[in-house]
Amino acid sequence: MDSAKNITREMNENKPVFRSLYAKELPAIVSINDIIDAVIHGDCLDILKRIPSRSIDMIFIDPPYFLQLPRGKKLVRWYVRTIVESPEEEWDEFRSWREYDRFIEAVLREARRVMKPSASMWAIGTYHNIHRIGKIMQDLGFWILNDVIWMKTNPMPNWLNVRLTNATEILIWAVRDKDAREYTYNHDLARSYSLKDFGSKIALNVWRIPIARGRERLRDEKGKRLHPTQKPEELLERVISISTKPGDIILDPMAGTGTTGVVARRLGRRFILIEREERYFRAIQQRLSIRDQN
Repeated sequence: MDSAKNITREMNENKPVFRSLYAKELPAIVSINDIIDAVIHGDCLDILKRIPSRSIDMIFIDPPYFLQLPRGKKLVRWYVRTIVESPEEEWDEFRSWREYDRFIEAVLREARRVMKPSASMWAIGTYHNIHRIGKIMQDLGFWILNDVIWMKTNPMPNWLNVRLTNATEILIWAVRDKDAREYTYNHDLARSYSLKDFGSKIALNVWRIPIARGRERLRDEKGKRLHPTQKPEELLERVISISTKPGDIILDPMAGTGTTGVVARRLGRRFILIEREERYFRAIQQRLSIRDQN
């Protein structure tokens, strides 16, 4: 952890520690050094195709869930008769599972190409999509190391009371292929998280972490949550600290509100964030700028 602190100090002493880039300004093939510690406004597939092969140490991918909620239909809590705020946005809409699968496969194919032989990938999802993602990953040649169950200590209740409350999300931790041997696994840190969660002396694949809340939860000018599936910093801290080393390059091709970048910087890692949606891109800029001022 001392080396991580040293790298973080060096990064903070050499401002700016992050850059804002735009797809239209980037060449067809970029130098990895030109996009390190950058948030890029653009489509993830377009940008991924420009990144050199075998240049990334770890990828965190948080794709659309394709929830398929009824559009235009209000969800009303049965007992208190108030409206449920839908977690679905325009970017979560696809015409069919076939279209969704094609999109996920295209992203994963490019992601695998840019991974170093020793790199690993984390993909996260719910029961809606994670099993399809895992199947596609295996078809492409990824080798799955673990699934990790994120058990939310403060899940959103099922207000309609027609099924169990979904209190978990699943992460898939994988390497490029089954012959990968040099990937990073910081076992002592993994074990410390299990000790914290359950008092276990062995590293378990279940993590007890609350959803993003309080000051960490980003909100718009009306006080509504800015992003429906903003991931908590503690979740990314575990992902990054367990599977990377200080100075490693971490790519998040669907960065959302930029939690991956925020945590990567704090832990002395480098980052590349890609985000298509303007409001999230601006939120990442502001979030990283505030961190610079602290």
